[in-house]
Amino acid sequence: MGLEQAIGTLPKGPKNTICDVEGVLVGHSTIEEGDARTGVTAIVPAPGDLFDQKLVAGVSVLNGFGKSVGLVQVEEMGTLESPIVLTNTLSVGTALTALTKYMLRINDSIGTTEATVNCVVGECNDGRINDIRGLHVREDHVLQALKNVSDEFAEGAVGAGRGMVCFGLKGGVGSSSRIIHIDKKDYTVGALVLSNYGGKGKLRIEGKSIPSPSQEEDSGSIIIVLATDLPLSSRQLTRMARRSAMALGRTGSIMGTGSGDIAIAFSTASRVPQKEKEGIQTVTQLHESKIDRVFEAAVEAVEEAIYSSLYHAKPDIDRSGKKIYSLQEVLHG
Repeated sequence: MGLEQAIGTLPKGPKNTICDVEGVLVGHSTIEEGDARTGVTAIVPAPGDLFDQKLVAGVSVLNGFGKSVGLVQVEEMGTLESPIVLTNTLSVGTALTALTKYMLRINDSIGTTEATVNCVVGECNDGRINDIRGLHVREDHVLQALKNVSDEFAEGAVGAGRGMVCFGLKGGVGSSSRIIHIDKKDYTVGALVLSNYGGKGKLRIEGKSIPSPSQEEDSGSIIIVLATDLPLSSRQLTRMARRSAMALGRTGSIMGTGSGDIAIAFSTASRVPQKEKEGIQTVTQLHESKIDRVFEAAVEAVEEAIYSSLYHAKPDIDRSGKKIYSLQEVLHG
């Protein structure tokens, strides 16, 4: 069984990553110094000044055992106004400071003539492999990930995924995409995950149990980022993000009490200006009768992104000296 196995029924995008949504870029900074096995992954959701021209967005906290920042304002205002940075749990503060400085350099009205910026940072705990107490992520690592963004990027144990463990196997960063056809036009739904959840060898692929030496409880975390070029409202994006739970269930997770499972979704179909001359805005959005197609695409893309994060990750050794097997080892011996 390889990653080439069909997951779901919808067609994939040409890259089969979140970057099939035009304008979305991803970059990594991977840290391997001494006992450090960690890093940063940055998602730039659209070109230009995101504070001045925001994206419509939604968020779903599937299980709230997490230390992410910026989610409250995304939920309240329905917009995304910064790149999304992923890292380890104890480096959220550093990542937030670096991302804030990045945004301040782009727009000198932030905090002066305009409001302050709401930067979004997600995290998972990589302390099983990484010396997380060492606080090895520096601001320059975050800025390097932002500088490295491209529509081609590595998956597996890279960037923020360097030290992650998923279902007792080596986890990390994974991505996938799906194409749906509405009103004679193709649209894309893309997903990127930071996988660090699941336990006790419960991983399932297309309903088949995958053996694992893991004896861990269902804990850890997963951060899910969904992108689309469909014109969706914040409410619709939140609904799409919430369907990520279906993908987690398909892979064998019960979203255990100690698992932080968070999904952020955004649309690149239109921009929301920080300042608007007209008080009334005309908005185009998908009719609700067609949204099941979006849900299906999101679930399939997230599910395959999780498998991809596992499949591309190489085996590793945790801090106690125990081997962390890769999915490829388990599947192919």
